[in-house]
Amino acid sequence: MQTLAQKLVARAAGRAAVTPGEIVTCKVDLAMMHDSGGPRRVKPMLERLGAKVWDPAKVVVITDHYLPAHDEESRRIVEVAREWVREAGVASFYDGQGICHVVLPERGHLRPGMFVVGGDSHSPTGGAFAAYMFGVGATEMLGVLVTGEIWLKVPQTIAMEFDGAFGPGVCAKDVMLFLIGRFGMDGGRYEAVEYRGPAIRALPMQERMTLANMTAELGGQTGLIASDEATRDYLRAAGVPAAAIEEWASDAGAPLAAHHRFDASALEPQVAAPHSPANAAAVGAHRDVSIDLAYIGACTGAKLADLRMAARVLRGRKRAPGVRLLVAPASLRDQEAAAREGTLGALVDAGAELLPNACGICAGYGEHLLAPDTVAISSTARNFKGRMGAPTAQVYLGSPYTVAASAVAGRIADPRELVQ
Repeated sequence: MQTLAQKLVARAAGRAAVTPGEIVTCKVDLAMMHDSGGPRRVKPMLERLGAKVWDPAKVVVITDHYLPAHDEESRRIVEVAREWVREAGVASFYDGQGICHVVLPERGHLRPGMFVVGGDSHSPTGGAFAAYMFGVGATEMLGVLVTGEIWLKVPQTIAMEFDGAFGPGVCAKDVMLFLIGRFGMDGGRYEAVEYRGPAIRALPMQERMTLANMTAELGGQTGLIASDEATRDYLRAAGVPAAAIEEWASDAGAPLAAHHRFDASALEPQVAAPHSPANAAAVGAHRDVSIDLAYIGACTGAKLADLRMAARVLRGRKRAPGVRLLVAPASLRDQEAAAREGTLGALVDAGAELLPNACGICAGYGEHLLAPDTVAISSTARNFKGRMGAPTAQVYLGSPYTVAASAVAGRIADPRELVQ
């Protein structure tokens, strides 16, 4: 009996089965890089080695960190990416289309069974599609680009199972803040974390992406969800042929390092206080905190599903006087879809300022960084001191529901009062 993680690693290693703790060499199906950690890092190393990319068709490059370029350094970083994809023959290049973790699946590059590496810590996002995906540094990426392979210690699996159903105003972001608050930022022990149970199966794909994405904050190597009809529907819409979408799941009774079970209906909206996602507690613990800014952005907080959550709260309402509401849709396609269906209009009518489809404030880049002593609530994954601007800024984390409700109230607010 094998877990989903073991099955995926075994396939990549050309083995019938693998055992946790083994060291194996895996063939990489896809390597993803962005402008910050990608070409500007690996290009000079490849040139020093005189090496070529093992298979340009298996490389995807996405610009998202240094956009829009507003100084000479950022312009050069993005230009290096543009030059390198031409030189290397990389056809899958998405320039200014949104954040890599959202663009990669929406353009049909992921499918169940794949073994993928990404040059960013939030690369576990791909695990939402039953693909084994994890983040690597530039030196490891160099090895992948030259050889098409990477070694891996076969992980154990930690199961996080949610029975029942989540209540109104509660979503995947609350799940992850709860788990990080409960187990800490090393709770995943750099193993595979698998999300299970009827509450998880009921989530749409972009919500599952949030779970897999924030496995990075939980300390796991990858976050996985078995494939099902929701996976197939999303990928078919993204252009993946139906025949390429296989069923991948853990065997019943496969050995686990730990198995935690929770009642989804008991979960309350969560908020993490400065300066760590692990400082999470039920939203009521922070209800007296007044805010200056509400930010709906990043790969974990501004996908179409996230924008819809915020619009559900904000439709027919206005941001509180003195509170800035910033919205940076995670991809251009999601922004266009939100505009067509009226979601974007609801946000703008509530007083939102639209920012570019890029990492922006979350990555500590751009012209909207937090000023000294700003108190903000954000749908991003991290709130480390100084990450989003001035070290004296205080950043609380919440779901898009909670961020939107707080923008209306002018203080951290329970979104359930506005979505019942």
